[in-house]
Amino acid sequence: MTRYSLLATRWKSKSILLATAAMVVAGANPEAALAQDAAQPAETSNPGEDIVVTGFRNSLIIARDIKKTAVIQMDVIVAEDMAKFPELNLAESLQRLPGVQITREAGEGRRISLRGLGPDFARVQLNGMEVLGNVDSAQDSRGQRSRDRAFDFNIFASELFSRVEVEKTFQAAQNEGGMAGTVGLFTGKPFDYASGTKGALVVKGGSNQYTKDGQFRVAGLLSHNWDNRFGITISAAYSERKTSEQGHNTYNYSHLGKTETVDGKLVGDAVDLVNGGLDISHLSAEKQARFMAGDLYFADGNRISSWNAKQQRLGITASVQWRPADNLLLTLDGLHGEFTTHRDELHLATRPIHGLGSTTLDTAAGSPWPSQFNSPTVLNDFNVDANNYVTMTNASNVTFGSEHRRELNKNKFNQLALTGKWDASDRLTIDGHVGYEKSNYDTPYDDKFYMRAKGNLVADYGADGRSATFTYPGFDTTKAANYAMDNFYYRSFYNSSELLEGVLNLRYKATDALTVRAGGAYHRFTQDGASYFYDGGDNGTTKKARGTSITGITDVFSNSFGSWLVGNYDRGFAKYNEYHRLVPNSDGTGGVLVDIENVYKTKEETVSGYLQLDLDTELFGKHLRGNVGLRGYHTNTRSQGWIQGDSYAYLGTADVKGSYSGVLPALNAVLDITDETLVRFAATQNLNRPSLGSMAAQGKAFKNEDTGEISASRGNPNLKPFKDTTLDFSVEHYFGKVGLVSASVFHKWIKNFIGSQDLSNVRFGDIGIPISSIPGATADTIVKSYSIPINIAGTKSLTGVELAAQSQLSFLPAPFDKLGVLANFTYVDADEALTGISDVSYNATVYYETDKWGMRGSMSHRNRWYTGHNSDPMSADTRGFEGSTYVDASAFFNITPKLQVTVNAINLTNAKDTQFWGQARYLYNQTQSGTTYMGGIAYKF
Repeated sequence: MTRYSLLATRWKSKSILLATAAMVVAGANPEAALAQDAAQPAETSNPGEDIVVTGFRNSLIIARDIKKTAVIQMDVIVAEDMAKFPELNLAESLQRLPGVQITREAGEGRRISLRGLGPDFARVQLNGMEVLGNVDSAQDSRGQRSRDRAFDFNIFASELFSRVEVEKTFQAAQNEGGMAGTVGLFTGKPFDYASGTKGALVVKGGSNQYTKDGQFRVAGLLSHNWDNRFGITISAAYSERKTSEQGHNTYNYSHLGKTETVDGKLVGDAVDLVNGGLDISHLSAEKQARFMAGDLYFADGNRISSWNAKQQRLGITASVQWRPADNLLLTLDGLHGEFTTHRDELHLATRPIHGLGSTTLDTAAGSPWPSQFNSPTVLNDFNVDANNYVTMTNASNVTFGSEHRRELNKNKFNQLALTGKWDASDRLTIDGHVGYEKSNYDTPYDDKFYMRAKGNLVADYGADGRSATFTYPGFDTTKAANYAMDNFYYRSFYNSSELLEGVLNLRYKATDALTVRAGGAYHRFTQDGASYFYDGGDNGTTKKARGTSITGITDVFSNSFGSWLVGNYDRGFAKYNEYHRLVPNSDGTGGVLVDIENVYKTKEETVSGYLQLDLDTELFGKHLRGNVGLRGYHTNTRSQGWIQGDSYAYLGTADVKGSYSGVLPALNAVLDITDETLVRFAATQNLNRPSLGSMAAQGKAFKNEDTGEISASRGNPNLKPFKDTTLDFSVEHYFGKVGLVSASVFHKWIKNFIGSQDLSNVRFGDIGIPISSIPGATADTIVKSYSIPINIAGTKSLTGVELAAQSQLSFLPAPFDKLGVLANFTYVDADEALTGISDVSYNATVYYETDKWGMRGSMSHRNRWYTGHNSDPMSADTRGFEGSTYVDASAFFNITPKLQVTVNAINLTNAKDTQFWGQARYLYNQTQSGTTYMGGIAYKF
């Protein structure tokens, strides 16, 4: 039985969502406050008149009380009302909590980093079970398709949830994992609400400044409670919205290499580029010499882009509770979620045919390209910085690529969990759950429609290389005569995850001061997938389409940064007799699909158990609460993956097993110094299972035909988990009905980081790759070089400080006494190897509420953060995001006690999302997604 289950039992027929401020009026007796009836008056301005506190302020009151009574370090967010979470997105609510940072996609919160560790280290649970999420990003630079352990909060509609808990310290009774912490999502239960029928309906509509579409959200909840004996709650949420991220980006850089003049011609490392194929005669003598020095880095891509999507989200929850006896409660929870995205990515970029990388520099194309492609680029001018990075190019006759990528992405999530709680006696309680969930991510098609163009470009990244301005002098980017067809590229992807879990807990109250808890859990996780790539050469479209006219198969696309021609799929497919396919065309063109990647399946099976002592006693006359315990675990792993050779040839399937086990101690203590002030301390160990990519048994094997030497690589299912030791100390002071001031400091020592090991002269029979993958090999054949992920020795550490405060400013004279504020600040000092976090983040919200109307504004900021580091100053392996600040606002007006009008504004400042590469932080990708406005009505009964 969980701590929150005890609170829920005390509340019984009272509604979390309609709870009154009487819950905290009891002051020094919070348990008595929690037992107040939801219909009981909280404040009385006139005798006989009941004022029920609802809305944002009431959600703070309830969340604060849960935090105060918790034994572990945690923060909580509670829904303002039925089907009415404080924000439109769960991640955006979570970022208001200290220690939580989020990533955004199209302006909407997606993944979280918690307490100094990236998204892979934050575990998410739904109604007590770990949540599986297979998701994607629109952008390659953000890791477009990820098979990892991180959860994407974009999958679920926020209206489906009644509360979110963030457990920041570990206790033995919690399943191991989630080294940064555990985020618990909870849907509404029928016994959360008073007897009888309760319901709510929320309808919202709006638009975005870029998409100018009609966006809408609708959510409803219906619950009936038969006197806490039997109850049913059903909720559903559906939304549609269009998104558009627009901006400038690059593909990092290409290095020119040394150049010299031989017999009057330029020759060098980039022979195709300089051997008579590039005109630099317009440069000054000084600039020509600078160019020929060969140490220049030119920006790749020079791209203007628009990632446009139409999103549809559906969520349905159902909960059935049955109390067949006073001491037995059964709860069946189900959730179905669908998140579908129809995406169109539209780009105009430099794309040489025979030039340097994807820079502005190209040579004559030759057949089958039209005449305008058969002359080289003229480099008119360029600027270079101290790192030899070219920050500006002025070039004529540049080759461009127009890319229209269309995608259909489908996410489906299903969970079914049966929870039971039996009070076997006054002292013994048994509870637990069994559940199953499955998450599918499927991309039936991800197609690219390529065209090429010739024109002029001035690409200016500013003196520091961190901004972008593109102009196209004399080049009509919307004129069909400047373009030619290239080809089609067909792709498809799928990922699937499954979880089967069973948990059993026993709680025995030995004395008033000591409760003994013990239990066990079974956890079976599987994940598999594959990626299919069928490019224009293999599928035959290059041969029949390249160099042909694009007349009649294009559209003019415009965004805030420019206009250009893009391919129209319907007309293009009709002209070339094409369609999405991964097999030869019905007209006989195209060959066999050969590029199949990321083919592997991973399975983890864990059995764990724990023993925990819960203390509730006195120390030096002060109330002491806490727990101390041990959790033991044993995990078996197995991964099966393709071994591939040249041209992605399938050579066999590796099947590798592994295992690990251990014991995790945990201590949590709370000392109530006064009724309002408490001190928390925790000393714990926890783990985080290795990344799925590192564990995958997929790999490669090659035999050099000249030397006969064999090289191979694969993932390692026998990796040990990350493991941390954490100390946590905090002081919290509670005052008034809303007020809270807290300060926390924590330190983590982390070991078992994953690196790569390169071995030489290894027996083939010892590397876990099928011997048959190399013809003629035996178990004793020597593999010259072999690479595998391993756990590396050493410890990484981080230290963090969290400060938080919230208050109702009731001491101010009317009408300002209805003002309230909450704010937090987080600082993390972490080892450079710990990426995905900002060293500083802070949030602030100001709200004003009366019983008739209210409004609030929120600001969230995080400093620059890195996703990778490299010691080479010009390496693109050093990358990350610049700091960002987002501002949101909302308001409500109660027409009647049951009918409310709401207004929301998301991303009011149209903040820029900026990625960089290299130690000089050169521009990688910068987009904006516009401000979204939503208005709606909410009706409850």
